Amino acid sequence: MRARADTPGGTGPVRAAPTRQWDARQIGRFKPVLFVLGLYPLLRWIWLGLNDGLSANPVEFLTRSAGVWTFVCLLVTLAITPLRRLLNQPALVRLRRMCGLFAFFYGSLHFLAWVGWDRGFDPRGMVTDIVERPFIAVGLAAFVLMTALALTSTQAAMRRLGRRWQRLHRAIYLIGLLALLHFWWHKAGKNDFFEPVIYGAVLALLLGSRVVFWWRRRAAAGTNVRAAEPRVRGR
Repeated sequence: MRARADTPGGTGPVRAAPTRQWDARQIGRFKPVLFVLGLYPLLRWIWLGLNDGLSANPVEFLTRSAGVWTFVCLLVTLAITPLRRLLNQPALVRLRRMCGLFAFFYGSLHFLAWVGWDRGFDPRGMVTDIVERPFIAVGLAAFVLMTALALTSTQAAMRRLGRRWQRLHRAIYLIGLLALLHFWWHKAGKNDFFEPVIYGAVLALLLGSRVVFWWRRRAAAGTNVRAAEPRVRGR
């Protein structure tokens, strides 16, 4: 259905102006800004360290902060697809890899803080921690999956894996759920659920938007198939 507007000669159809889509060069201008924003947590830690602001327990502060920023970067990565659909800007997908790598970067710092500061690089202590504390096992599983995605995030990996690449990188949905469970169980020990609820709501919104898009696309495909079927007239 097309909108109509009055013209000097009567009424005529008026088409809505198409959304101007950004190209790769225009998207590239966002990357330096995104890179600086991604470094903000690290720069903040350095500033706090130089100004004696890492709390009374710097090790715990940095370990927990790295975990939180891992989750934040993961949510930003998941937000790219709904955002590009909402704005009709397919080229925004070019920012997703950087966001995902920042999530892996802070996840690596979170993991190394546990391995080095918390467990003192003791393999036996790490195994004991994984067995006795389920939230550690869940967090480790999420990090292993993140590592697999980071190692296959290059163009060469995409070409080599083909269709399997997309199936592999859908593991980001599972990573998000594991990260939320890891965060939830950790906070449950302190009976503090405010942050997990907030992050969980954001994750649910981002995953739910994908379900809605999939359902609408399937419904539209079904409608098109029915419209293309020849009508059989009764005798």
